[in-house]
Amino acid sequence: MDLLKESDKVILFNVEKSGDSLGEFLSKHQVSRRLFRKLYKEKNIYVNGEFRRKDEILEKGDLVSIVIVDEEDDTIPEPIPLNIIYEDMDLLVLDKQPYMVVHPTKGHQTNTIANGISYYFKSKGINRRIRFVNRLDMNTSGILIVAKSAFAHQQMALQFENNQVEKRYMAVVAGVVEKDEDIINLPIGREEERSIIKTVTKDGKDAITKYRVLERFKDASLLDVQIFTGRSHQIRVHLNHIGHPIIGDTLYYKSSEYIERQALHSYYLKAKLPRSREEIEFKASLPQDMERLINILKDQK
Repeated sequence: MDLLKESDKVILFNVEKSGDSLGEFLSKHQVSRRLFRKLYKEKNIYVNGEFRRKDEILEKGDLVSIVIVDEEDDTIPEPIPLNIIYEDMDLLVLDKQPYMVVHPTKGHQTNTIANGISYYFKSKGINRRIRFVNRLDMNTSGILIVAKSAFAHQQMALQFENNQVEKRYMAVVAGVVEKDEDIINLPIGREEERSIIKTVTKDGKDAITKYRVLERFKDASLLDVQIFTGRSHQIRVHLNHIGHPIIGDTLYYKSSEYIERQALHSYYLKAKLPRSREEIEFKASLPQDMERLINILKDQK
């Protein structure tokens, strides 16, 4: 079995030092124990093209390969337009449009981003499950990362968990923000046990948000927002807490005559690719509805 050529279905690792077992070696390459057990059980890890015991000691010059097998995905395919800003063997990166649900739910099985990806994968002969690395609220636009394998998903998710990903948003908020920049370091939790509304609470989970004022208008401000944690509704909750809720955010503020959703856009994300560990930047331009809102606010000066 020839497994020594890297492709979308084979990931290669060169052994540069003798002495580690197969499990120890892949752990040093940040392959989780859970993923290792799954790959090993399914006999999808090879050494020099052959399946070996997991406790066998590797030698310098050995070549370890992980095989990515085809998978079935039961998401209903629909020809929904996708704005693809990057794609390689492991990742599909989208600029998500507002008003789109990311993945099917019990009461929402169609017309989601996942349905569009399912159609795209099938049209390209990509036989993989759809694995979202990050999530965006239905009315938040911007960068959405999809992994094409369990390996790619685990490698990317680890970066998010360890806060190794730089995530930046554009937000248009109510009121003139006085400080040019500041850090909001306040825990976030549920307002009530079953409520979807989050709030700053001493019993919540740690949450850190940094903002910088890009432009001030008569009664509003344009912010560049960076988050260092990934709490649900984090930006919306933190900005609302300091008295500058996001314009159009009907959950934490009120509706707007100028935009039909919260004016929040994930425009920049920097991470490392799952195989090469090469640093890469993804960018998503400001959507038309936010551009229109900003132009209206400029005219009100």
